[in-house]
Amino acid sequence: MKVLELYDLSGQVAVITGGGGFLGYRHAEAVLEAGGIAVLLDIHEELLTQTLASLAREAPSRVHIFVCDITQTERVQEVCDRIMEQLGRVDILINNAANNPKVESAGLTNLGRLENFPLHVWEQDLAVGLTGAMICTRIFSAVMSRLGGGVVLNIASDLALISPDQRLYRQAGLVEEEQPVKPVSYSVVKTGLLGLTKYCATYYAHCNIRCNALAPGGTYMNQNEEFVSRLINLIPMGRMASPDEYKGAILFLISKASSYMTGACLTMDGGRTAW
Repeated sequence: MKVLELYDLSGQVAVITGGGGFLGYRHAEAVLEAGGIAVLLDIHEELLTQTLASLAREAPSRVHIFVCDITQTERVQEVCDRIMEQLGRVDILINNAANNPKVESAGLTNLGRLENFPLHVWEQDLAVGLTGAMICTRIFSAVMSRLGGGVVLNIASDLALISPDQRLYRQAGLVEEEQPVKPVSYSVVKTGLLGLTKYCATYYAHCNIRCNALAPGGTYMNQNEEFVSRLINLIPMGRMASPDEYKGAILFLISKASSYMTGACLTMDGGRTAW
């Protein structure tokens, strides 16, 4: 097989959770540009509809959407059954959905700090980012196993490999207990996905299902200029990623190009974790 043929996804069905989100859209583009069929799951119907309208301009018959709460096993199973009825197969699962708890504005009510972080927010974040990934993996892997194999890709983060550098968020004139921080749940979820990746890589190996992770770094999303300036000083390449720069890595990890790769994490962070 010629090298470019390794990246061909023609006829393959890729389920993408968090498909209405910023990076979910780009993952879908990668699938479509390689000839695959993108099935987007998201709890937010409006975002899904907007994403469908945009993606369908290029591939109207190869984009499908389902409103789905991935923390609910019954709902995920229902959606899986509908996908099988409509498309007859699932070849790829991209576990992309996650709550991304924001750095709260500093002040006496700063709930992002560990000592103040609400337990219900912690539970919600883990439910979506980690439990949801496990539920989707076991349901869609059962289908892939019956069909002879497939690929699971977990979207982790550079913050699965390093701790957030809370100095990025500091504000002058505030005492320590009022300083804004990146909340704890994000790192825990993304680190947990690495454990899920290794577990499933060995668990499903006999089913011809590969499971890997991608650890992307920071991506330009109209962030505060001061934050960007601080962050790029921590990155050897001296910049954040553009939204499209992960598409090549996504395609590599879900295609035959990575056929001898499982249980691994591909780090793509501009070199940040090398320092």
